[in-house]
Amino acid sequence: MSTPIRASSILPGHREDIELHTADGLRLVGELARPVDREPVATLVCLHPLPTHGGMMDSHVFRKAAWRLPALADVAVLRFNTRGTSSVRGTSEGAFDNAVGERFDVAAAIEYAEFHELPNVWLLGWSFGTDLALKHGCDPAVSGAILLSPPLRYSKPEDLAQWARSGRPLVALVPEFDDYLRPEEARQRFAAVPQAEVVGVPGAKHLWVGDAERVLDEVVRRVNPAVPLPLPTTWDGPMETGDVSAYADRTVASFADRPVPGPPQAKAG
Repeated sequence: MSTPIRASSILPGHREDIELHTADGLRLVGELARPVDREPVATLVCLHPLPTHGGMMDSHVFRKAAWRLPALADVAVLRFNTRGTSSVRGTSEGAFDNAVGERFDVAAAIEYAEFHELPNVWLLGWSFGTDLALKHGCDPAVSGAILLSPPLRYSKPEDLAQWARSGRPLVALVPEFDDYLRPEEARQRFAAVPQAEVVGVPGAKHLWVGDAERVLDEVVRRVNPAVPLPLPTTWDGPMETGDVSAYADRTVASFADRPVPGPPQAKAG
C-alpha cells in the first residue's frame, strides 16, 4: 500500500557519515547519501545558508533532498557543514569566515566527489551557499550550479564573469516574495551570464517553507532529465521516519533579530 511521503520520511538509500579535509587543515563533517542498489546518475553538493542565521547541512530542503532523491531520482546527495557550523551530525572545525576561508570548504567537497568518482557533479547552493557556489565553485569538475534564493551579497561581478566564460549551466530559483532578491532584479543581475536561467517561483519565499517539493522537482529536472516529474508524493516500499524536532529552531526566521555579517551593500540569508 502506498504511504504518503512526509517531511520526516526517509526513503531507502545508502547513507554514510563522511569527513572533508580542507587545504588549510580543517576537518568538516558531512554525509553522503546514494541509491541503494545502483550507481547515481548525478551528484548534488549542497552548500547551505548562513550558519550565523541557522543555516547548516540539515536545512530542510537539503535534508529532504538527501532523504528522497537517491530513491526517487537516482541522485547522490553530499551535504556538509562549512567551517564552524554545527548540526546533529556534529560541528566542523574552524570559524565562519564571511565567504573567504569557505573557499577551501567548497574545494574540499568538490575534491571528495571527484576522488570518489561521483558522477555529474552539480552544486546546489541556498542563500549564502549560492554566494559560495558563485565565488568558489566554477571548477572543471563541476557540471553546473543551481542557486536557491540567491541574495548576491558576497558575489562580485568578476564571479559572474567567470561563470559566463565557463559556459557551465547556472540556474537560479528565485522566490516571488524573496526577502533579498526577487525575480525581476535577479534577471537583471544574472544577465551578465548569458547561459544563466532565472526561474521565478510564484508564491514562494526565501526559506521555501511549503515549497520544498517544487524545488526538488526543478533540481531533478536539471540534473537527471530522464526522471518523470513531478516526483512521487507516495512510496510503496520500506520507509523510515526521521526526527525533525532537533531542527525546529534552526531556520533563518528564528535568527531574524541577529545582525547579518558581511558586506553592507545588501542583506543576506
